[in-house]
Amino acid sequence: MSDKTKHSVLGVMVDSLDYHSATTQIIEAAKAGQRLSVTALAVHGIMCGVLDPEQKFRLNHLDIIVPDGQPVRWALNLLYRTRLSDRVYGPNLMLKVCERAAEEGLPIYLFGSKSSVLQRLKRNLMTKFPNLRIAGMQPSQFRRLSPVEKSAIAAEIRESGARIVFVGIGCPRQEVWAYEFQDAIGMPLIAVGAAFAFHAGEVLQAPTWMQKLGLEWLFRLSVEPSRLWRRYVLLNPLYLFLLTLQVSKLARFKSEGRRPTTELLYG
Repeated sequence: MSDKTKHSVLGVMVDSLDYHSATTQIIEAAKAGQRLSVTALAVHGIMCGVLDPEQKFRLNHLDIIVPDGQPVRWALNLLYRTRLSDRVYGPNLMLKVCERAAEEGLPIYLFGSKSSVLQRLKRNLMTKFPNLRIAGMQPSQFRRLSPVEKSAIAAEIRESGARIVFVGIGCPRQEVWAYEFQDAIGMPLIAVGAAFAFHAGEVLQAPTWMQKLGLEWLFRLSVEPSRLWRRYVLLNPLYLFLLTLQVSKLARFKSEGRRPTTELLYG
């Protein structure tokens, strides 16, 4: 990934890419059998890196971070005049990559969520993209894994014939997973957040008009208040405050982070 597309948003290096550029790089890496770790970050993901130096290190050692949230896209446009006309929303990126993968004959693998969700997700994807090949899928175990289990999961994915892996175990665990598995799997890994639940029909997506206005957080808060209130009520104002400091040059945010001392091995 070229450093020319990477820009610091509170010290997290976000790529100024659109859907076409991100999808093309993923497909080209898949065809070449190359490693490419990708995640789509909204405000919550950025703030996880701001508040945890080890998470910042992980994020900044992924190959591509696309601006999933409108406030992240706005930050890129405001700070760096990137002129991005739209965000790169993880669930939409997943569909665009699946469409191209079906056209190119590139099998995909689904990792995360529950077996019931994966089954519905598979059915819905196959309905939408009849030529899509799903080489395998594996639900999350919702716990930390042993090094032996990590090796077994990586081997299963590599041997499945998949060329692209979608990871849906929630932020920030999925970014940890992508960082820790990227070398062991050696193909495009795409962390797509709630995309599995959305495309399986488990969770409603915000109306398009709310997404365009950057109000998706409000919709999701209304749907899952007990789970998400801390994320949005506490982190959103802090993001805006810190971003104001960065825009006004009253504070500088380093991108180095701190190398993790141990693997978390979420699975």
